[in-house]
Amino acid sequence: MVSDDNYTEWKEKVLLTLGCSDLDLALRVDEPPIPTESSTPATKADYERWEQSDRLSLMLIKTHISQSIRGSIPNNDKVKAYTKAIDEQFVSSDKALTNTLMKRLSSMTFDKSRTVREHIMEMRDIVAKLKFLEVDMSEPFLVHFILNSLPAEYGPFKIS
Repeated sequence: MVSDDNYTEWKEKVLLTLGCSDLDLALRVDEPPIPTESSTPATKADYERWEQSDRLSLMLIKTHISQSIRGSIPNNDKVKAYTKAIDEQFVSSDKALTNTLMKRLSSMTFDKSRTVREHIMEMRDIVAKLKFLEVDMSEPFLVHFILNSLPAEYGPFKIS
C-alpha cells in the first residue's frame, strides 16, 4: 500500500506488476478512437484490449492505495489521468520527506545508546533514502556528517 514515505518505491512496484501482467498498455499508449460499426475487426480488438488494460490497471492501482489517501486524489475513470493526479498529490510529500530527512541527518549525534557502527548505518540509511528522492549526497558529504555527529572523545578517530 502506498503511504506518504514510500510513494516512489510503490509506483515502481505497481508499474512492474502492470508490465508483467501485460496490463500497462493504457499507460503506454494514448486512447484509440472509439470504434464504430464500420471499423475493422482489428481496430475493434485494439480498442477492447486498450479499454481492458485501462480498466484493470485502474482497479489494481486503486486497490493498492489506502482509503485515507484515495479520498484526497481526484477520481478519474482513465488510468493515465488517475496516475497523473497521484503524482501531483505526492510531489509535495516528497519535498516534505526530503526536508525531514535532511533535518534528521544534520541533527544526529552519537549518544552511546547503540554502537558506533549502528549509528553510522542509520546515517547511511538516511542518505540512501535521500538519494532515492533524487537528492545528490556524495560520500565525502556523508563522512563529514558522520564525523561531526561523534563526540569529542572520538577526536583521534576523526583525525585518522
